[in-house]
Amino acid sequence: MQLEGRSILITGAGSGIGRALAVEAARRGASVCLVGRRADKLEETLRLLDRRGTHLVVAADITRDDGIERIRQTVASSWKRLDILVNNAGRIDAGSLESAAAQDIADLFSTNIVGPMLLTQRLLPLIRQGREPRIVNIGSMFGEIPFAQFAAYSASKAAVKGFSVALRRELLDQGIAVTYVAPRATDTAGAAGVADAIDGAGLDDPARVAAKVWNAVRLRKDHVYPSPKERVFMTLQAIAPRLVDRATTRKPASSAFNTPSLKETAHAEN
Repeated sequence: MQLEGRSILITGAGSGIGRALAVEAARRGASVCLVGRRADKLEETLRLLDRRGTHLVVAADITRDDGIERIRQTVASSWKRLDILVNNAGRIDAGSLESAAAQDIADLFSTNIVGPMLLTQRLLPLIRQGREPRIVNIGSMFGEIPFAQFAAYSASKAAVKGFSVALRRELLDQGIAVTYVAPRATDTAGAAGVADAIDGAGLDDPARVAAKVWNAVRLRKDHVYPSPKERVFMTLQAIAPRLVDRATTRKPASSAFNTPSLKETAHAEN
């Protein structure tokens, strides 16, 4: 499956992995719809894209119904179909659960899982019209291997995996594929915002992550995981979780839940 000539919508395209995914997709000949809350950041991404494709920019909040409808209308009127939907936008907060404001937890889940689910639901008729249609959901190794100080975030990203697997099975007989991606820590603004809580974690280059994602799509993979080291920890967690407890227990983040809301691609891993 090649990207040339494909229509691809990427949420959280104003920075981080979302921007890297857009740049790489356009380089491979795709038309990209850039979605995010900040129009200025989306325009920055647009200027980086290969201009062979017919690119779109939609400044919209996926946690709002009017934002989702604006996205749907733009794709429907401009492309008539959608080949690939990438649910990448996300928010991260670090700190103890006890210190978290109730609204922060609600907003995190709204951005990381509820919004992507509702956007996917609204776009399914357009995705069905796509060529070899596929949905790509960006999760996190924090959802696979939950860390202390990331209780809400890890729970939201674990939900992304559950959503992805169930949706893949639900849409299998409709010819729509689903790819679940679990990046590890990535060098982005989101990682910088919670630096205390992920101290010592290696950071990947967003461009490298993006290339890996599109290579997986090309090979029609259902899952994308990082290095064998993380896979070993996933296995250990399944069979001997206490062995993983110490490695994933971090000192309390000095910023607690006071980090800025980073609703573009503000994942600790992207």
